[in-house]
Amino acid sequence: MKQNDLSKRLPELAVRVGKVVDTLPDTRLGKHIAGQRVRSGTSPAPNVEEACAAESRGDFIHKVRIALIELRETRCWIVLIMRSELLQEARMNELANEADELCKILGQSLATARRNEERAKAKPAMPSPK
Repeated sequence: MKQNDLSKRLPELAVRVGKVVDTLPDTRLGKHIAGQRVRSGTSPAPNVEEACAAESRGDFIHKVRIALIELRETRCWIVLIMRSELLQEARMNELANEADELCKILGQSLATARRNEERAKAKPAMPSPK
């Protein structure tokens, strides 16, 4: 995983999500989406940071998986905002594209980590020196 890239892009996404949330209309739908977006949109960055300090490969996989789930949810809320015409679609398209790219990056990282975990499990244990 390109940590430097993600360490910049995920917090930036969280900031952008926060700014979008602040501009949503004060309607029932706007308030509901705002609450959901704040939670899901700010979660991936700290989860990826936690993954980088994981105690094991399994812990890393778990934390990246949580980040990906939250990022996918964020992407879904962005689509809902666009389809319900709560904000201008042009503004949201760029944010949707960024969320989509980040989902792909995390998805690939997760697939690689799982593949590496399977390889490690498949390797026979080294005999202890006598």
